[in-house]
Formats: sequence, C-alpha cells, structure tokens
Amino acid sequence: MVNKYLVTGGAGYVGSVVACHLLEAGHQVTVLDDLSTGFLGGVPSGAEFVRGRIQDAAEVLDDSYDAVLHFAASSQVGESVADPEKYWRNNVAGSLELVSAMRKSGVRKLVFSSTAAVYGEPEAVPISETSRTSPTNTYGATKLAVDHLIASECAAHGLAAVSLRYFNVAGAYGSYGERHEPESHLIPLVFQAALGRRPHIAVYGDDYPTPDGTCIRDYIHVADLAEAHLLALEAAAPGEHLICNLGNGSGFSVREVIESVRRVTGREIPVVTADRRPGDPAVLVASAERAHRLLGWRPNRPQLDDIVADAWAFSLAQDGAGA
Repeated sequence: MVNKYLVTGGAGYVGSVVACHLLEAGHQVTVLDDLSTGFLGGVPSGAEFVRGRIQDAAEVLDDSYDAVLHFAASSQVGESVADPEKYWRNNVAGSLELVSAMRKSGVRKLVFSSTAAVYGEPEAVPISETSRTSPTNTYGATKLAVDHLIASECAAHGLAAVSLRYFNVAGAYGSYGERHEPESHLIPLVFQAALGRRPHIAVYGDDYPTPDGTCIRDYIHVADLAEAHLLALEAAAPGEHLICNLGNGSGFSVREVIESVRRVTGREIPVVTADRRPGDPAVLVASAERAHRLLGWRPNRPQLDDIVADAWAFSLAQDGAGA
C-alpha cells in the first residue's frame, strides 16, 4: 500500500535518512524544511520539497496525507541555554501549529523525533521510558513539552502518535549523513582531527567511574533509527501516545570511539585531556526493550566500527578526498 507522508525537517540528518527509507518502501514523501540547518542536497531524490517553517504546515497538509513525521527543531544544547526563546518558539510553538494544522486537515497520525535529553541526569542505567524526566537544558525541556502536547492531543482528539527518544545517533546511509554547523557530535569531531582540520580531539574528563575513566554513551546507527520510524507508523493507534527509547542498549566510551576512528581511518588522532564539562553524566545507555516488544524493532548495525565506517565514507565523499 502506498501512503503519503509529510516529513518536517527532512533536509536534516535524521529526517533525510527517514525520508529516503520511506521512498525506498514505495511511499510518497513531501519534505518541509526551511534549510536553516538542513541542506538542499539532503532532500532525497523523488521527494517533493517545500521550503518553509513548521508553522507553514497548514499550507501543505490536506486529507491526502496519511501521517506526519516531525523532525524540524532547533537542537544545539548550548545555544538552547543561551537563547531559550528561540527554542520555545521553534520547538514548542512550532509543534503546536503543526498539531493544529494536522487536526484541521484530518491527518491523524504523527511520529515525533524526541530525545534522551528529556531524562537529564539519570538516576539509574539503562534508562527506560518510566525513568524520571528532568531535563537539564532548554532543548530537552522543549522536547519534553512537545511530548506533553502530543499526549494531550491524543487524549482530546484521538491523534495516533509515537514519540521516539534518541540517544546518540551516528553513521550514514549512502549519500545521507551528518552535517552540522557548528559541529558538536563526537564522531564528526574526531574525523576533523583525523583530517587535520583541528589540532586534536579533547577528552573532557578521564576520571569518571567507568572502565577507562571516560564518559560512556549509547550509539545507534542512523539507518537503524530510520527503520524504527517506519515501524512506529504501523504501531501508532488512535487516542494513544506511545513513547519508545531507541538505542543499542550498550555503550561505548569516548576513548573507545577514538580508537574505533583510528582503526577505521588508519590515521593518527592527537588527543588531549581537558576538565570535565559541567553536567556530563558518566554513563547514558538506553533500555530499548519497549521498542523491541511493541515495535518489533532491534538494531541491525550495533557494532561501533560499522557505524564509524559508514560515517567516514560519507565524510570523505563530502570532502572529495580519497581514503
């Protein structure tokens, strides 16, 4: 069966990979993106592209659409603390406009890109969906607010919705991969050191209560993440708001990531140790048991070297360099 989907933020990293998966499954896709952080080259061939903000969804949506997959958001943690108004306006007010447009147009299914940042400092790991939510920054607070908004819409108006809370997304899918300005994610930053674009990679703290003293994070391949979204579309039920964590269920330390990049690239990577960053938990690892049970989802690419290799191939393609 061919369905028609609106993908907000579909020119960004995760949105572009999900849009590509939808097209490969034979569906029709419209991408709505203002290109403030996305890239026109990230819009998959075969998708209709509409340049606009989330608030413009009412001009796009009609009853020919079967669902919305919502990725459009401001997502830099540091910026969210320095400029909270931008995040409440874009992430929360924009999502309210989107949900209102969906109700008016009769589109009653939504998959929302949420984040592990809603949990803040975890009381225990692995982190489950029943763990306490206590965001430590505005970005996480706005994503949690949208989850509450969606739950209210489901209860009041019968929306079928699934929120997927990501941990650390990495890797690439063919010509669709990670490009951020400024870059803040570890694997692309280590690539910059491998390519000589930065003098070294900083390790923020080496005295954490972990096997090698550095922070541990749960990395998930972006293609595995995309597959979860297609399963979420099938699982969404009217009047219900399902929340699922997505992760590998095991973590990799900062030093393990650096060593993986060394193995994959065959390049030296200078490392310096710096002071801990305030608020960095020692370990963030997901329990994805609910996604396993209710979505039928399991990661197919859990190995760190495979994740890094796909990301490195994308990085080299973007750079126009050889291996």
